[in-house]
Amino acid sequence: MPPGFPLPTLDRLQVQLPKTIDAQTIVKNWFESFSSACSTSNVDTIISLFHPESYWRDTLPLTWDFRTFTGTSEIKQFLDARLALSKLNNFKLKQDSIVFQQVFPDLAWIQLEYTFEVGQDGVGLASAIGRLIPTKSSENDELVEWKALLMYTNLEDLKPFPEKIGPNRDREPMRHGLWASQREKEVAFEDGNEPTVIIIGGGQSGLEVAARLKMLGVSHLIIEKNKRIGDSWRNRYKALCLHDPVWYDHMPYLPFPSSWPEYCPAEKLAGWLESYAESLELNYWTSSSVTKAQLDESTGHWSVAINTSTKERVFKNVKHVIFATGFGSGDVRIPDVKDMDKFKGKILHSTEYYLASEFTGKKVFVIGACTSAHDIAADCCLNGVDVTMYQRSSTYIMTTKNGWDVIMSLYTEDGPPTDVADRMSASFPNNFMRNGISQRQTEAIAERDRSLLEGLKKRGFKTNMGIDGTGFSLLAWSRPGGYYLDVGASQMVVDGKIGLKNDSPISCFTETGLKFENGSTVEADVVIFATGLGDNRHIIRKICGEDVGNRCTPIWGLDSDGEIQGTWRDLGVKGLWYIMGNLALCRFYSKHMALQIKAMEEGVFGERYSISESTQ
Repeated sequence: MPPGFPLPTLDRLQVQLPKTIDAQTIVKNWFESFSSACSTSNVDTIISLFHPESYWRDTLPLTWDFRTFTGTSEIKQFLDARLALSKLNNFKLKQDSIVFQQVFPDLAWIQLEYTFEVGQDGVGLASAIGRLIPTKSSENDELVEWKALLMYTNLEDLKPFPEKIGPNRDREPMRHGLWASQREKEVAFEDGNEPTVIIIGGGQSGLEVAARLKMLGVSHLIIEKNKRIGDSWRNRYKALCLHDPVWYDHMPYLPFPSSWPEYCPAEKLAGWLESYAESLELNYWTSSSVTKAQLDESTGHWSVAINTSTKERVFKNVKHVIFATGFGSGDVRIPDVKDMDKFKGKILHSTEYYLASEFTGKKVFVIGACTSAHDIAADCCLNGVDVTMYQRSSTYIMTTKNGWDVIMSLYTEDGPPTDVADRMSASFPNNFMRNGISQRQTEAIAERDRSLLEGLKKRGFKTNMGIDGTGFSLLAWSRPGGYYLDVGASQMVVDGKIGLKNDSPISCFTETGLKFENGSTVEADVVIFATGLGDNRHIIRKICGEDVGNRCTPIWGLDSDGEIQGTWRDLGVKGLWYIMGNLALCRFYSKHMALQIKAMEEGVFGERYSISESTQ
């Protein structure tokens, strides 16, 4: 059984919805009891207001970590340890947020939002989203009593240190803005000052956390190995295009223009990233690389060596080092196939692929059947290249056309602002979603995609419904991989325009292709391994050493709370951080990372409530 509980359907709760539901009065009465109990640290009263199979997700205000507590036993243990310490106060219910929602015919709740402050002097400004479900009254089985099913608490800002935006904007000239030449950039920190934060990587994740840090007044410097900001996208395969719509991908403080295409090409995104860095005057050095970063355990400071285009620079008192180097960070995963050295053709990893036209007149064999494999195969097909995809295991297929509005219904062109949608999306814990909601969504999408999925089945392409039938999201949070969000390649497979082989494991390479265990062979001039990337800690070990890399928690994948490991949160080594994910995830969680760093620098950071502490 996965973590969490079955959906609290009306049948399972053994209740019927009242004919009339006064959501305002229900929430008002519940919230008065709840806020009073929180303010007085009355844990028993709070627990009495929650359903036994409830969830509380906290992103920083009570735990200074990303934690989800499942069931009132865990919630009580968490509150016993943290409630009095956190000193919650100044609760304010958002009256216009109260709404009754019938999510499915057999599942309903009342949603509410509120704000509160954390700490004796209200140092933390927080928000919360709760959902109440109908339960049997303890006094009368025929009456309904509303109890909390889901609670999400989120740190929004540090009260003494507001973001420098709007009326709080910095009105002084920039000391370390974007300089006119590479030489001026290289000498910018030679006046005795050093950046508080070094960010390794100038892709979307590095830029987004840099923007957050800047708005909080934290000195930063991005180190980008390529010649230009955006080259991490500009230099990838020419046909690369985002698989999620532009209104989902807006970056902090500067949304994409309303004229942009729904699915942004990589080269266009590259240009945007470059202009983003300039518009927000972020500090960066290009054509530079961090060669070594070493922690002084006695001071907690980092010594960071950087090779620039002209010389080596060393900063000796950096407080924080952020790796923003993406998935895998160059640690490509290529299976060890027998006799690979005998093959007379060309062997590439998908990260080395650029243009289909390079292979005109040749036979291309793509090993893999997820996103990169489909993108490369489609590019080859559209450019008249003979291409075959080799599927090693089944793949989850969802068309963006039919699936996006189901799994990401909050993100639409005319939907709420992204900060509102982000907060609402985050309020559904993974351990809750994986026990019924995601399965229902996946089934609905599969019904919409029925014609395509049946066509793939007839063609012999193997599909699945994701981990435990949860479709896309759990695969993405766990690996990420095992899926393809279809933007056209699947129909090419159905139509036979992209060749398919999946009837036998690979035995070995031959001089002219590959041989399989069932005796069959495939002729190929080019073999492309679209087989994913390795451990995200590879780059940390390379720059910081094996010991530091081994001390780090795993990066990505879900922990026992259902929270993503390592990225955006404590990595296990003082002052060391990792940020990764798509534009939307980094948009939201980059602020959490920046708030943690700002709180540490200002001496207002509390103690983390880690999994090891809460399970002792």
